[in-house]
Amino acid sequence: MKEKIYTIPVNDAYQSGCACPLCQLEADVEKSTLEYFLGASLMEPDTRIATNQSGFCHEHFKKMYAAEINRLGLGLMLHTHMCQVKSDLSPSLCALAPNGRTLLKGRDGDYKKRLEDMANAFSQKVDSCIVCDKVEFTMARYLDVIFWMYFEDEAFKTAFSCVKAHCMKHMAFLLRGAAKHLSQNKAAVFVPDLVAAYQAGFDEMTEDVHRFTLKFDYRNKDMPWGNSKDAIPRSMDLLTGADR
Repeated sequence: MKEKIYTIPVNDAYQSGCACPLCQLEADVEKSTLEYFLGASLMEPDTRIATNQSGFCHEHFKKMYAAEINRLGLGLMLHTHMCQVKSDLSPSLCALAPNGRTLLKGRDGDYKKRLEDMANAFSQKVDSCIVCDKVEFTMARYLDVIFWMYFEDEAFKTAFSCVKAHCMKHMAFLLRGAAKHLSQNKAAVFVPDLVAAYQAGFDEMTEDVHRFTLKFDYRNKDMPWGNSKDAIPRSMDLLTGADR
């Protein structure tokens, strides 16, 4: 099947030979998104409005700072975002403290709700991230492409079926996607294929970790390492997803 612009990233990820193609695809999306927000777009009014409102999570702030490609731009975004945060939160902060209980003032029965609401407002600011939102949106679009290619492109279906190391995070991603987007007949084809490859890969990884531990016993000094030398980091990636 002839590649289309929206199938190229998915094909590249599944032909890259990496352990979990979806980890690779997600890392690529994140990288391009960070470059976008650190590039010329940060001076565009629409972009600045969006970054002022959403901000960035701790992880993506750190990655933008570590990139060292546009710290002035990052500073400009930080300044206007902090001004937005102050504008959003300060009015409620000024009226936050409860009244002391006195005979004249009476009891402030609403102070607990004010404190909870204010805490939720702070949490929403912390949890909001324009990069996370963009990555999530793009990965959802790629999920549609994966399902379409699996049933329409035999070469991709073969490549997909050979992947034994979809991490647990992306197994959940694929299974939720199958529940949401696939008919019962299509799920009856896709899910067994996905699960069979995953179980085979998980069993192999478990055995590699076991072999790694056995090599620390002097009695096994002549036992071949096989694929177990890097079993620890590979198993961690399988369980939690690869670092982006």
